[in-house]
Amino acid sequence: MAPPLQHIKALTFDVFGTCVDWRTSVVSALGKAAAAKIESSSFSSLPAKTQTRLQALSQDGSWGIFAQEWRHSYGQFTRGFVPGETAWKDIDTHHRDSLLSLLDKWQLSGVYDPAEIEALSKVWHYLDPWSDSSEGIHALGKRFATATLSNGNQSLLADLNSHGNLGFQRLISAEDFRAYKPNPAVYLGACRLLGLEPGQVAMAAAHLGDLAAARDLGLRTIYVERSREEEWQPDEERYREARQWVDLWVSEGEGGFIQVAKRLGL
Repeated sequence: MAPPLQHIKALTFDVFGTCVDWRTSVVSALGKAAAAKIESSSFSSLPAKTQTRLQALSQDGSWGIFAQEWRHSYGQFTRGFVPGETAWKDIDTHHRDSLLSLLDKWQLSGVYDPAEIEALSKVWHYLDPWSDSSEGIHALGKRFATATLSNGNQSLLADLNSHGNLGFQRLISAEDFRAYKPNPAVYLGACRLLGLEPGQVAMAAAHLGDLAAARDLGLRTIYVERSREEEWQPDEERYREARQWVDLWVSEGEGGFIQVAKRLGL
């Protein structure tokens, strides 16, 4: 075990992208919703232009782009949130609102009724985990306290934990602190709820920006590389520097959280 991790007592985990594969699940849900609509009796009542548009998008693989824009809107929302100034909105509400905006942008307004919008926006509650997540997190829980530390709201995290059999012992959400990562209140609030000092907690994430914010507050860091999740590029100085300060680095293809458990002696 790396010396900086010898004294940790708890692990906090980013969830979207780190523990669950949001992209595959969301793209699949978007495609299924479109197919169901095209096959439904209500499809013929849509304007001809809208019918053509929905059919074209379902044939050319555009749902992957739509999903990425949906995810990008989440990042813009959380980074732009200012505690005490911005009116509070949880991630479920954001996902629904941003879905409506995207449907309008993509010329698909009116395709889904309110109940269908609500159901589709909740796809984020049922994202499938990466293949190593359940086994790895359960193994880590044998020695360490394990907790989510996500911008997702509590009900969303509870469903993800159950759906993916992730085995988290505690669910800690940015919602608990009315702030969003990378606000310091989230990381320090999690340490406080765990009853530990920052140096006794290691943050696990597939995003170096998340880990950098945690490190600045004294938390230890575990990087688990996931496909298409990292915003920092290998040729950037900040990425090269991160290779030096991350306490435990698991590259893509090395086994994810199962490898983390092995390196921590489990």
